[in-house]
Amino acid sequence: MARSMTEIRWHGRGGQGAKTACLLLADAAFASGKYVQGFPEYGPERMGAPITAYNRISDAPCTIHSNIYEPDFVVVVDESLLDTVDVTAGLKPDGAVIVNSPRGAAEVRARLRGWTGGVYAIDARAISEEYLGGYFPNVPMLSALVQVSGVLEPGRFIADMEDSFRHKFATKPEVIRGNMKCLIHSMREVRGE
Repeated sequence: MARSMTEIRWHGRGGQGAKTACLLLADAAFASGKYVQGFPEYGPERMGAPITAYNRISDAPCTIHSNIYEPDFVVVVDESLLDTVDVTAGLKPDGAVIVNSPRGAAEVRARLRGWTGGVYAIDARAISEEYLGGYFPNVPMLSALVQVSGVLEPGRFIADMEDSFRHKFATKPEVIRGNMKCLIHSMREVRGE
């Protein structure tokens, strides 16, 4: 489905990288010629506390400057939030939710308070531990979002992320390799219904 503007809401916990993934997505979208917004909603941030972040990605300048109340896509970086946060609130009926979970999309759907739209799941813990040597769910979730949403062309996204990682981790080629493998693997592993 073609959209002139795509709005994304991220749900995570402090320290999991939801804000970082939101900003990485904004950087990649900007590099591909899109107009972008990427911003967290600040509150009493602390390690483990629920956080929310937002992206707007558009083919035209965006004049809206507010939180996103009716997103096209929702990314849930921490599955435990499904028990306390209505992550599908305001989610457009033709939208989708992407959840970090070792369970399948059907099992995740049962926890989404009657949501009937698209549901996708990816085991970001297993993937990040395999390729990054620790629990860094933001990289797999970012890649899963790009795959599910189609907001960016996947090949261009991968190339832009590699450039970004080369600048950030110039002296750590093993970190670059791990992140790239993580991104590519995550695009193949996200499953939905």
